[in-house]
Amino acid sequence: MTDRALVVVRAGALTTVQDTGRPGHAHLGVPRSGALDRPAADLVNRLVGNPPTAAVLETTLNGCAVRPRSAITVAVAGAPCRVAVDGRPVAWGAPVRVPAGALLDVGPAVSGVRAYVGVSGGIAVEAVLGSRSTDLLSGLGPAPLAAGTVLPLGRPSGVHARVDVAPQPAPPAELVLRVALGPRDGWFTPEAVDTFCTRAYRVSSASNRIGLRTEGPALERARPGELASEGMVLGAVQVPPDGRPVVFLADHPTTGGYPVIAVVRAADLPAAAQAVPGTPVRFVAVRRR
Repeated sequence: MTDRALVVVRAGALTTVQDTGRPGHAHLGVPRSGALDRPAADLVNRLVGNPPTAAVLETTLNGCAVRPRSAITVAVAGAPCRVAVDGRPVAWGAPVRVPAGALLDVGPAVSGVRAYVGVSGGIAVEAVLGSRSTDLLSGLGPAPLAAGTVLPLGRPSGVHARVDVAPQPAPPAELVLRVALGPRDGWFTPEAVDTFCTRAYRVSSASNRIGLRTEGPALERARPGELASEGMVLGAVQVPPDGRPVVFLADHPTTGGYPVIAVVRAADLPAAAQAVPGTPVRFVAVRRR
């Protein structure tokens, strides 16, 4: 039994292991996966002295609790939340030392959706196709955490940052997504395209790591029938038969048969990871593909 490990005490609603993902395997039907809020994941790795490729924990809404078998340095960022060690409040957004056997409790998100927990040495579960990320769609990578799960840790490779609190953006009060129209905007009426670019939508509670679903005005097709399945990319805005746009996130399928009206700029996707249900959404067309 290694002493470099975390024991999961409380798994939370959905806590997964994530890193930079599996780019380059779409032709094999393997999604990219990886942390939805990459800047937050990168930040916690920097704070604990890890390289950016180290695996972290991604929690959803109500956090998690873990107990290390040896002393570790941790940092929590992303969705603001209460962080405690053996019941004593500690800093959020800063490196914290956790003694062996102590309980690290990452509480529910005060705002936003996903918190990220970086641990010195990184989460060292077995890599699959070059990544340790959990992929909810394909099932690759480790299963979502459950109480009693033991997560091996790597050896620390750097010195943790010396900061009080690292600045980071607040979760969005309004989610503004810049898009390039196309490639299938011609499948919709001009009025529908105008609606897409000018009307407000809301984040649906049915959103997950696969896609951010929206509620709002339905987009009317200009042509009937089905589109032959074609490749899907991160940020693609697909419109299913109900007419409500879906923004594909990290665990999205690699092909799809519903038309893609636009593609979201990659720089805007981390904010989508922190948009709670009910958050207003605006799609802003910046160019045509």
